[in-house]
Amino acid sequence: MFSNKIKTLPEVTADRIIEYIIENRLEPDDRIPNETELGQILSVGRSTVREAVRLLVSRNVLVIRRGAGTYVAQNTGIPEDPLGLVFSTDRYKLAKDLLEMRIILEPEIASMAANRADERNIAEIWKYCRMTEEYIARDEDHMPPDVEFHKAIAKSTGNNVVEKIIPIIDTSVAVFVNITYGRLKDETITTHRLIAEAIERHDATAAKHAMMMHMLYNKYRIEEIIEKHSSNMTQFNTVI
Repeated sequence: MFSNKIKTLPEVTADRIIEYIIENRLEPDDRIPNETELGQILSVGRSTVREAVRLLVSRNVLVIRRGAGTYVAQNTGIPEDPLGLVFSTDRYKLAKDLLEMRIILEPEIASMAANRADERNIAEIWKYCRMTEEYIARDEDHMPPDVEFHKAIAKSTGNNVVEKIIPIIDTSVAVFVNITYGRLKDETITTHRLIAEAIERHDATAAKHAMMMHMLYNKYRIEEIIEKHSSNMTQFNTVI
């Protein structure tokens, strides 16, 4: 059944702030007017604006930066863990399950990116490709630029749904790097380069195959680790 609940003034104001963002074509990381200015624009009091902003922060539409103001959030409307993956107790199974989803989606996304990427997109993909290599060379955690590399490819598709979904799937990068302790460093460098080169050439088939190769390296590695983990647990239970 549909709810007949009447919206409160802060809830109505939150909706109007969203309308303001859309009408003014504000992008992620754009600053919105302060409480006083919004109150004047929307003809409501500062306390109402404050409550409305809190609602939008909880919905990941806005983000408050202390001392700087209120900004449109990245991945607007998508909470950090919309699938509740943080509650998964079996990190090995979670890594495998997420990887299966990536195998289904990301080769096609790479193919789409090869067809649609412009010079700016390609430059961003190469930026994070090289940054990942630099982090690996310094033996630092290469997860942050690795995630950005895949997000840049998704952005290159020009498909807003793909761009929203990939940050969720990229949780698997964090889980996988954590479980494997970053052991697939050489394979990551090689396959990332192949993917970037194919997209730069606008070779959709090569981009798809390179991404599939990247996914399969990860798949074989995680299966090997899961098998070893299961064997260790069996031996542990036998001893007990």
